[in-house]
Amino acid sequence: MSPTTATPAATPTVENAQQPSVEFLAELAEHSARLESATPDEIVAWGAERFGNGLTMATAFGPEGCLILSILAQVSPETYVFNLDTGYQFQATLDLRDRIAERYGIEVEMLKPELSVPEYEALHGGALYKSNPNQCCFDRKIRVLHRGLAGRTAWMSGIRRDQSADRAQAAIVGWDKKFNLVKISPLANSTKKDVWTRIVKENVPYNPMHDQGYPSIGCWPCTQAVMDGETDERAGRWSGTGKTECGLHSVEQQGSGI
Repeated sequence: MSPTTATPAATPTVENAQQPSVEFLAELAEHSARLESATPDEIVAWGAERFGNGLTMATAFGPEGCLILSILAQVSPETYVFNLDTGYQFQATLDLRDRIAERYGIEVEMLKPELSVPEYEALHGGALYKSNPNQCCFDRKIRVLHRGLAGRTAWMSGIRRDQSADRAQAAIVGWDKKFNLVKISPLANSTKKDVWTRIVKENVPYNPMHDQGYPSIGCWPCTQAVMDGETDERAGRWSGTGKTECGLHSVEQQGSGI
């Protein structure tokens, strides 16, 4: 399919934080509906053509993110990609960043919070992830994401609708009210099987912890392996707390992050 590239007079950015016009929102809805039948590769290619240097991607190196990186390497390798390096990531996640760079030539920038882990824990009298994980996620992920998105007009994520109730609402293309820019989810209507079929077929690098009972991998203090037969992909995250999202893709905070 050939992406259309009709361009509105101005695309809002994180920095100017202006609200999108009704016409611009209608354009996004139209593209989103049309791209429902597109492949992930076509969606990524459309985003790269439509937003150019204004497009970025945040990745936690999950299987979906790794698959999108393999697509970017083919259609838009110059796209700026970053990781929210909280200081609590598994070594296997950090090693995967190097494997991706070696395989695809894409150097994912590791964006860190202003305070190191020792400084942050000293400030709060200990590990805040134990007593207030929401605040920890906000300080070490959300704040850093705002910095990574500064000056951009659109960002891509690897979320899928079948991952959780929040993510079930994800559009292929939509306006992200939380971060004030366009959000593109090339894998929104893909399934877990779709993603892993391509990873295996195309030999896409992925985190070996997925083979060790970790369906979803975040920070090591808040991630654990799950029981055999567990179907909830987010079950190993913040286990026993009722928390399932860090806030990047949740609709519960500041309107809509999806």
